[in-house]
Amino acid sequence: MFNKFLRENKISAAILTIIRLYLGYSWFTAGFHKLTGGFDASGFLKGATANPVKGPDGTMVYAWYVDFLKHFALPNIDVFNFIVPWGETLIGLGLLLGCLTTAAMFFGLVMNFSFFLAGTVSHNPTDIFLGFVILTAGYNAGRIGLDRWVVPFFNKTVGKSKTKSAA
Repeated sequence: MFNKFLRENKISAAILTIIRLYLGYSWFTAGFHKLTGGFDASGFLKGATANPVKGPDGTMVYAWYVDFLKHFALPNIDVFNFIVPWGETLIGLGLLLGCLTTAAMFFGLVMNFSFFLAGTVSHNPTDIFLGFVILTAGYNAGRIGLDRWVVPFFNKTVGKSKTKSAA
């Protein structure tokens, strides 16, 4: 019942728009400041690997993620220095405009969980909760936005390509 309200109700679409704009502004400004102010993730990643999340017994909780940071992210820091600010900016833009909202929110959640696994709590729990609400709502979260036109266009285009490939 609540899922139906989130996914189909026009009042829900208005509430989701407010949440979407809040998250979009947060993502956009974080990414834009990184793009314009210079950004280097190496310090953060070195800190995350030097002080990983530990359980009550002192063992690393996400050892696999620390290994990923040490052996993949840090050696490829230039890629991450490009992906993080542009990813944050584009996620924010997608949410602000309500364009490809569910895709933007999915990638926003991936980034939120990445920060969380690295040991940064900050506002991530709130963003993750609100992000799952947006993701669950699907199309309705972007109904008051560009998704009103973009999603039907993609559905129509994909539908045509499927019928051509079936023939």
